[in-house]
Amino acid sequence: MKPFRPGIAPTLVVLALLPLLVFLGFWQLSRGHEKQALLETYAERRAAEPMSSTQLQAIEDPAFRRVHLRGQFDAEHSVLLDNRFRDGKVGVEVLQPFHDQASGQWLLLNRGWLPWPDRRTPPAFTTPEQLLNLDAWVYVAPGETFQLHADPAGAQWPRLLTALHPEALWAELGRSGFAYEMRAEAGPGTYETNWPVVAMGPEKHLGYAVQWFAMALALFGLYLYLGWHNTKEKRHGSGHESTQHV
Repeated sequence: MKPFRPGIAPTLVVLALLPLLVFLGFWQLSRGHEKQALLETYAERRAAEPMSSTQLQAIEDPAFRRVHLRGQFDAEHSVLLDNRFRDGKVGVEVLQPFHDQASGQWLLLNRGWLPWPDRRTPPAFTTPEQLLNLDAWVYVAPGETFQLHADPAGAQWPRLLTALHPEALWAELGRSGFAYEMRAEAGPGTYETNWPVVAMGPEKHLGYAVQWFAMALALFGLYLYLGWHNTKEKRHGSGHESTQHV
């Protein structure tokens, strides 16, 4: 059997990196399975008829449920979510509190996407004042949403933010409201509502998993080559020294 002498330093590097690369590969596979399950749940629930807003309050798992709403927007407390892209164009999403008459509950309703090509002027949007009948669905982000520093309480409205959790808004306004964002379907008072469910599809996670596993395989292959190559060099070196002594 061929001797194997890779050296201490390469062995330590492989022991540190190889488990990490394999872990990242399996983690990406797991994320891909989660995204696939999310998309299947989304498709199933979005195909169902809208429920009433009073039924929504009793649902333990509200993600992607369609809901029929009747009420009015609160035009004074608008939030614009920045850096939202559609077809390569940058824009904002318009979110406003919506008071539903049937349940008496406040909901944070996302009215859709607006282009914002000129940053020197604020995005222009209007708010319907009349009672509206709308269909919307509950958006629950996969995993925890990373939130950058938001504007401090008391800042001027409308607010330009990168992320917003509904509970933070209800706490500031002193209202009892629904814990998740609602995304409006196309209807009165909406803008572009072609919503992406996930930012990265399952196939992307599979591709990343393949890359991590390939890196792990390449690292292990290099480690084997180095071990056998060092052994050959030491053999040749020893033979050369023996000839010189003779």
